[in-house]
Amino acid sequence: MSDTPRRPRAFVIEPETSTKHRAAPKIEFTTPEPATELVTLPEMPRETIKRGRPWGLILVGALASLVTLWAGVTITRMIEGFFESSPALGWTATGLAALAGFSILALMTREIWGLVRLRRIETLQHLAVTALNGGEEKSVASTLTSLRALYRNRPDLAWNLKELASHDADIIQPLDRLRLAERLLLEPLDEQTHRIIARRARRVTLLTTVTPIAALDVAFVAGQNIAMLRELAALYGGRPSTLATLRLSKLVLMHLAVAGGLALSDNFFHLFVGKGIIGKLSARFG
Repeated sequence: MSDTPRRPRAFVIEPETSTKHRAAPKIEFTTPEPATELVTLPEMPRETIKRGRPWGLILVGALASLVTLWAGVTITRMIEGFFESSPALGWTATGLAALAGFSILALMTREIWGLVRLRRIETLQHLAVTALNGGEEKSVASTLTSLRALYRNRPDLAWNLKELASHDADIIQPLDRLRLAERLLLEPLDEQTHRIIARRARRVTLLTTVTPIAALDVAFVAGQNIAMLRELAALYGGRPSTLATLRLSKLVLMHLAVAGGLALSDNFFHLFVGKGIIGKLSARFG
């Protein structure tokens, strides 16, 4: 080996003839389509239904005003006649008329208060449904506040309210706190409800068995149902008056109509699908 360095040379590398070159894949670049914006449809104008004048309410109001005027004029003339006969009779009639007027005012106040209290319970029910569906702490807190205000003057629920208040400082989920209030305040009332319904059912069964006339059966069952509604409403804090009882009966009849419609739909499904798996599903639906 010699110590002289090699001179630089240029080398050309020839491609092998046996190597087959594959064509590079053709890459196509497509421009993305622009995002289409949401199209806001114009709000359709609502069709305003032209209602006629409430002639029924006008008729009832006019007749009530006429009866009130007639009663007032009749009582005034009667009192004047008593004064002409004897001052003592006149003052006695005046006192009795004032007592009757005060009684009518008290009855009207009780009816209005019964309707207001029933509406308050309906509002509380809607609050509870919203709280159970949403689970928000604010709705749960408002529901609990309304529930405590409704039952704060109940001696039979004083211990339950105290037990519920003892858990105010505990760290509890909002829905669990609502379920705790339901268990402490409403479950005892539900147990009493079962006893009231069972007692009324036994009474209806006994008397309808003995009564020979169907009309008396219908009248007795209607009276017992109305009495049961009043008792249940008073148990849950309703204190129903006459108008409030009528409104409550209307709500109950609406629920019974819905339940009857579901039962009829169950029978309708059974006529076509039989007692198979679909029939069982329709029974579950009913």
